[in-house]
Amino acid sequence: MYHTIEARTRVNSSPEGIGMTTAPPATPPLPRLTPETEFFWTSGADGLLRIQRCPETGTWYHPPRPDCGPHGAYVPVPTPVSGLGTVFSFTVNRQPFLPSIVPPYVVAIVELDEQEGLQLMTRLVNCDPEDVRIGQRVRVVFEQHGEIYLPFFEPLTDGAGR
Repeated sequence: MYHTIEARTRVNSSPEGIGMTTAPPATPPLPRLTPETEFFWTSGADGLLRIQRCPETGTWYHPPRPDCGPHGAYVPVPTPVSGLGTVFSFTVNRQPFLPSIVPPYVVAIVELDEQEGLQLMTRLVNCDPEDVRIGQRVRVVFEQHGEIYLPFFEPLTDGAGR
């Protein structure tokens, strides 16, 4: 579930006395913190991405889940990951669906290095959408909104990462 902060229009006076309408920067839709997901949405405070890992099998899980292992006998533990991954799939969105996200922008599925199939849906930032490609190496960056840290990814420079 998401909640948003409504952007309100305000009128500012220019030096010439002409009214100018501007809108404050809009806040993107933010996740609701729950006991099951709070670790994920707040873990960027220290610059580390955390994903749940089963203490019995070592398997990584995303999205968060309440149990793991044979017959759900264990509780997965939020564990820091490298924050490195590969673009598995993506699309360039050119439609202005939200005032807080200016198109064009890239929505991507990033597969994390820790485990084949461990994927996050995210946005790619700090790059030209036309330069994104499947197989591209990326690293996590966080966008802070109060206590929430949205995990986005940016391209690695040549020679960095794996």
